[in-house]
Amino acid sequence: MSKAFFKVVAPSEAREILIDVVPVGAERIETVRARGRVLAEDLVSQVDLPHFARAAMDGYAVIAKDTCGASASQPGYLKLAGTIEMGKEATRPLEKGEAMRISTGGMMPPGSDAVVMVEYTDEAAAATVEVHRGVSPGQNVILVGDDIQKGASVFARGRRLRAHDLGALTGIGVSQITVYKKPRVALISTGDEIVEADREPLPGQVRNINQHSLAGLIDECGAELKDFGVLRDERAALKDALGRALDWADVVMLSGGSSMGAKDIALDVILSFPGAEMVFHGISVSPGKPTIFARAAGKPVLGLPGYPVSALVIFELFAAPLVRALGGEEAAAAGQFKKTTRAILKTNVASQAGREDYIRVCLEKSEGKVYARPLPSKSGAIFTLVKADGMIRVDLNQEGIEQGEEVEVILF
Repeated sequence: MSKAFFKVVAPSEAREILIDVVPVGAERIETVRARGRVLAEDLVSQVDLPHFARAAMDGYAVIAKDTCGASASQPGYLKLAGTIEMGKEATRPLEKGEAMRISTGGMMPPGSDAVVMVEYTDEAAAATVEVHRGVSPGQNVILVGDDIQKGASVFARGRRLRAHDLGALTGIGVSQITVYKKPRVALISTGDEIVEADREPLPGQVRNINQHSLAGLIDECGAELKDFGVLRDERAALKDALGRALDWADVVMLSGGSSMGAKDIALDVILSFPGAEMVFHGISVSPGKPTIFARAAGKPVLGLPGYPVSALVIFELFAAPLVRALGGEEAAAAGQFKKTTRAILKTNVASQAGREDYIRVCLEKSEGKVYARPLPSKSGAIFTLVKADGMIRVDLNQEGIEQGEEVEVILF
């Protein structure tokens, strides 16, 4: 006999509760290994970048005033005073009426203040440079500190580092940084009906979907995963696995066993641990209402629904922000969706007031516009998720969205 859901919360409340966690500890690592990691310190530049004035184009370093009025019909003429070698300090000052060959990135010689692009020059006889276009002071030059100045803020704590960021950090001499450790996520799947991909399922059985999909999503959140495999719906087995998971992990996720069916024992097992408490059981959202959030051994435990689409949507909406927040990502960023876009809804979408609905959609382009076409919404149909480009949210105060309205699409 199933029980009713109790302690159901709104999606916004659930998300706020989940990201209100203390990040895991920090560690010092080499900057070049930090892609995808989250900064645990505020970084300030200790240098100017660049630390010398550099040419932004191939051409000739000049004194801008010497090129005033130069044009294709009335070129100016400058004395060629030499070549700036790449990687070498330019020490010879540039005198009035002179020019020096320079490559992109080369050091500007003392006294110069601009570069004439090579396309607007010709080298004439007797070491003379013919200039066909004048330049202004600072043109085609990267000045000291143009990229970033000494003492300026580089990145704030809580930023998840991208490949571009690593180049910027090494460019200012940061070879090691302090980042948050990867949060440790234990994954326990349950279900007597689940068999592996290489088995032919008997009537009433299904192949394993959730475990492998969730493992990939956990990895995408920058976490370290320990997979406890698929357990039978037995109290003793689940309690043993949960105890071992709590000893190791920063957060434990259960896949299956969160609805109120006769064999769903997850909540009872969680609450059997000393000091355990249920924070909520049920989120007013579809798909995925039967979601558990509890604490046991001082650690968060999240019970995901058993249906594949429900489990994966709930992960995107609630579990991913929790893992990212544990990993030190700034709270606002942790609770945001990674990518969104705008589209025009292609057909009407109905919804139930008081419940936040997430509808999977395909994006289609027609006559320069982007349309969102809703897909079937059955929570057990994994291919509706695979075929979808994203999903749209129907607010819990709405009873649907009409065809032709512009919607925000949360991209997968």
